[in-house]
Amino acid sequence: MFTGIIEELGEVVSIQEIGDSSRIRLRGPVVCTGARHGDSIAVNGVCLTVVDSPAELAAGTGEFSADVMAETLHRSSLGELAPGSRVNLERAMALGARLGGHLVQGHVDATGRLLSREPGERDAAGNLRWEVLRFSLPDTISRYLVEKGSITVDGVSLTVVEAAKDSFTVSLIPATLALTTLGAKAVGESVNLEVDVLAKYVERLLESRALPNLPNLTDLSDPSNLSDPSALPVDGTPGESK
Repeated sequence: MFTGIIEELGEVVSIQEIGDSSRIRLRGPVVCTGARHGDSIAVNGVCLTVVDSPAELAAGTGEFSADVMAETLHRSSLGELAPGSRVNLERAMALGARLGGHLVQGHVDATGRLLSREPGERDAAGNLRWEVLRFSLPDTISRYLVEKGSITVDGVSLTVVEAAKDSFTVSLIPATLALTTLGAKAVGESVNLEVDVLAKYVERLLESRALPNLPNLTDLSDPSNLSDPSALPVDGTPGESK
């Protein structure tokens, strides 16, 4: 699990194609600190596994390698990376640490594209105070977004400003623009999207929940039925009153 709070801007060092998969080597001194074989690191919001040996990691190069399967390349934007590409990096969260963003799995639900960038206000020195970005939203995940809810864009935990049917907007402060890839993202470029996992669990629970047999509304409109317990809905849960 991750929090969507980016620890550093990393860089793709090399990409080695292995059949229909790839091995990506990335530079990230911060996330490599204390890294071990098998650790999880999110790269642009995709949970990847460190495959370097203990000896390689002990060399202190500030680099790590991860294997990316064909399924991941197909479902995310990692297949568009090239040597020199900047990437958002975050280590898996530690139990007991502050949850600065929201619960992020590192499992990309879909990809979208940056549709527009709209500068906001500027301070007295002319520095941009915020910028509004609009991204396309695939219909497969649009139902999970709500205004003021959370979404992960390229691994960055963001608050949804506007949730339209086929797009959404987020407002980025200078720190986010400077410390993540979103500050330099060009219109038309793709991003990885992960919706709030809580929304998916709620949907699943509602789909599988068996609704009680409700009485006919006309029955309830008859005052004589209100005194008859058999006319009222019963949840059938043992130990609970009807």
